[in-house]
Amino acid sequence: MKRSEINAIKTEAEAFIRSFGTVLPPFANWSIDQMRSDQAAVIRERGLGWDITDYGQGRFDELGLFLFTLRNGDVADLNQGRGMLYAEKLLVSRDKQLSPMHRHIIKAEDIINRGGGDLVMEIYASDPVGGIDRENAVIVPSDGCPVSIQPGELLRLRPGQSVTLMPGIWHAFWAEMGDCLIGEVSTVNDDRTDNVFEDPIPRFATIEEDAAQEFLLVADY
Repeated sequence: MKRSEINAIKTEAEAFIRSFGTVLPPFANWSIDQMRSDQAAVIRERGLGWDITDYGQGRFDELGLFLFTLRNGDVADLNQGRGMLYAEKLLVSRDKQLSPMHRHIIKAEDIINRGGGDLVMEIYASDPVGGIDRENAVIVPSDGCPVSIQPGELLRLRPGQSVTLMPGIWHAFWAEMGDCLIGEVSTVNDDRTDNVFEDPIPRFATIEEDAAQEFLLVADY
């Protein structure tokens, strides 16, 4: 991705988030020097902040996602079973923009349609070796109620609706009927190690520095 494209996407996404009355935390507007300071050490260590990816494919409008990590604990605390064991993100999925098929090893997550268009999800269980089970139905909680999804069937979340995905559940998603603001509440999140993609693609974008850097991405840390 070009840095100029990343700068524009951030501006557009920030305006989209504000249109729902959502205010980002103060560090969202910190300068690059502030983000590199000792004051921001925990922010950097835990991967908080701006995250824009095209999964290394150079087709952001078709295959990509905007994310802002609001809070995140320390993965090491999971071994103790106590501490800040949770994370929260805001995502923006553009109309018909695919976030590709993947699963998580550790992370359980609630995916919530916070407003805008519909959020459409393709969901599968894992087979015994961790691949995609395209033969059997999978049952997932949606707003506390179990929903059985047949292979190839799509789950449509309208504004206010959510789904809970446990580790090992394969999922891809995109917006329809307009861009979608998505909330994610999850177990502690480490995007460097906990994403398994169906196709061997990178989680973060490769950046071409064609313009001035206006802010730091999580990938820049």
